[in-house]
Amino acid sequence: MLFNLLYPLADDYSIFNLFRYLTFRTGAAVMTALLISFIVGPPLIRWLRSKQVRGQPIREDGPAQHIVAKQGTPTMGGFLILLALSVSTLLWADLGNRFVWAVLLVTAGFGLIGFADDYLKVTRANTRGLSGKLKLVLELIVAVIAALWIMSFQPTAIATHLALPFVKDLLLNLGIFFIPFAALVMVGSSNAVNLTDGLDGLAIGPLIIAASAFALIAYLTGNVVFASYLQVHAVPGAGELAVYCGALVGAGLGFLWFNAPPAMVFMGDTGSLSLGGGLGAVAVVTKHELVLAIICGLFVLETVSVIVQVASFKMTGHRVFRMAPLHHHYEQKGWAEPTIVIRFWIIAVILALVGLATLKLR
Repeated sequence: MLFNLLYPLADDYSIFNLFRYLTFRTGAAVMTALLISFIVGPPLIRWLRSKQVRGQPIREDGPAQHIVAKQGTPTMGGFLILLALSVSTLLWADLGNRFVWAVLLVTAGFGLIGFADDYLKVTRANTRGLSGKLKLVLELIVAVIAALWIMSFQPTAIATHLALPFVKDLLLNLGIFFIPFAALVMVGSSNAVNLTDGLDGLAIGPLIIAASAFALIAYLTGNVVFASYLQVHAVPGAGELAVYCGALVGAGLGFLWFNAPPAMVFMGDTGSLSLGGGLGAVAVVTKHELVLAIICGLFVLETVSVIVQVASFKMTGHRVFRMAPLHHHYEQKGWAEPTIVIRFWIIAVILALVGLATLKLR
């Protein structure tokens, strides 16, 4: 909004030239989202606590210590992230950029699905929200619409193609199958974050790290000169998503202030589904879908641990892990919650660096 209102005045007032720089607007988005989180967070948490007397329902089949330690903590804190993220993005991004609206559509759409799920859990005072099948169908509808929209804005030469990391010019043309693939990336990313959100600060930390990495990727792929130098596929207009990623970083840091152990609020499905889906959409726009699996490798690992656990138990009657997802396995082994969270953050940083290395190692 500010870009569209103030940059046209740059010819008369040179200070408004700042708005042409993505780096300035991305940094401003970080600080704006952070400030909104700090201001809105305390009253929002008090309001959520007053409306959710029992807090988020705790799964009885989860770690026993959670039933006592986390009882009464309100959920739906993801609304704080969404508010800060959306307002900051709308303030600092170019609203004429259709990629920005496509990613916001995914974020808001998945956020509404997550909100409905959280609302049912809280009002019913149990862990049964929306059915898994209904959530999946709704997510796929949003993701397919977004995939079609994104493809219509991308250069025709690469719109239906899959770029491979560590390879210079090879593109796989998936044709019409790119639509379900892109939808799978968004839905898979969304649910992977949701599975990881089981300890205080565990999901939001790697999300901040991944968003930081994709802010750089979006900036580089949206710049034809940088993209040509790095031999990655340029996507004109994708650079504006650096502002979205910056806003996500700021909103995430602000939320982490309240979600650090012991958490004052949980993000719930409202936050985990929306942020995971939004990152997936950014990866589809920038043609870095496979790099997303590297940068968000921690989320992938958590998801694989659940799949392996279920498959092993159904086929052999034995469990591979003491409990799934993976972070609960280490809880059962006696690791303290902060130890698990910090070590998983370290893994997320390492994976983000590996993912960014694909920009140059070609």
